[in-house]
Amino acid sequence: MSNVILLAASFAIILAGALLFTNAIEWMGHKLDMGEGAVGSLLAAVGTAMPETLIPIVAIIGGASGSEEVAVGAIVGAPFLLATVAMALVGIAAIGYRRRRPQGTHLKVHVETIDRDLLFFMIFFGAALAIGLLETPTWFEIVAGIVFLGAYGWYVRETLKNGGVAAADHEMEPLIMDRRAGRHDTDPPNGLITLQLLIGLGAMVGGAQLFVDELLHFADAVGVPAIVLSLILAPLATELPEKANSYFWIRDGKDSLALGNITGAMVFQSTIPIFFGMVFIDWSLDRFATASMLIGLAGGAIAYWALRRRSEFGRLAIAGWLMLYSIFLIYVIVS
Repeated sequence: MSNVILLAASFAIILAGALLFTNAIEWMGHKLDMGEGAVGSLLAAVGTAMPETLIPIVAIIGGASGSEEVAVGAIVGAPFLLATVAMALVGIAAIGYRRRRPQGTHLKVHVETIDRDLLFFMIFFGAALAIGLLETPTWFEIVAGIVFLGAYGWYVRETLKNGGVAAADHEMEPLIMDRRAGRHDTDPPNGLITLQLLIGLGAMVGGAQLFVDELLHFADAVGVPAIVLSLILAPLATELPEKANSYFWIRDGKDSLALGNITGAMVFQSTIPIFFGMVFIDWSLDRFATASMLIGLAGGAIAYWALRRRSEFGRLAIAGWLMLYSIFLIYVIVS
């Protein structure tokens, strides 16, 4: 019972942190005069990707028995969940709040930014899959990892240069921690924005860590196989920030921020953690990691198709993502 209570508490902490974080990140983008696409795909995506990025890095540094398998699982599990469950959540939120949203179920996004994110993800995640399946020499993996790192640098430059409509052109909600909100028309001070951003990020990271720890204790108590946690449940917990952030932004009609948060994290996860995997460990994939990456690529393709077709994540796309996730879940449990 205590594990269940702490699990619920950790989820509440993550949601509270996401509210603080999304509100502060919008104000930071506003102050920097960044486009909504850049705010979502860079600031929000990288910030909320930190919990799941630290897991493989810590595993690699630790060097304990089985740490390489844990690192690879954490690296490939995060993009897989973003390309399935997170995408489905965006579609469900848009449909559920269609009467509240000015654009209904239509996703009003900066198309160039999202298209580039999805294509970038599918190219580099697919390349990482191919390299992991081939018996490539160590030097080749190191060179490939450096290329992946450089590619993310190029992506950052392009996103900043073509980030969409400036955040200043949109109505801003008051900063949550600004006690003057509603009484003055002046912008909140930079220090307060930064403080709220750090508190929100800290709550998300801490909440996700608590969630994972309690899941491990609960699994040990009921005898759940560790592989289920390492490949599915643990990444699901660390991806909650992206899902929570995007849910709140979709509810409020800020689709470029919501979807850019997810696709930007997919780009980040398909380059930076994979750089560490290729350079510091043997980048080889077992059947579970391979299946995870294949399904993640399929999920990215569905998102690209849905946006190109009608600029919305309809019921057919949502069903496809949920089916992909269910297939992998069944495969892992049965195997």
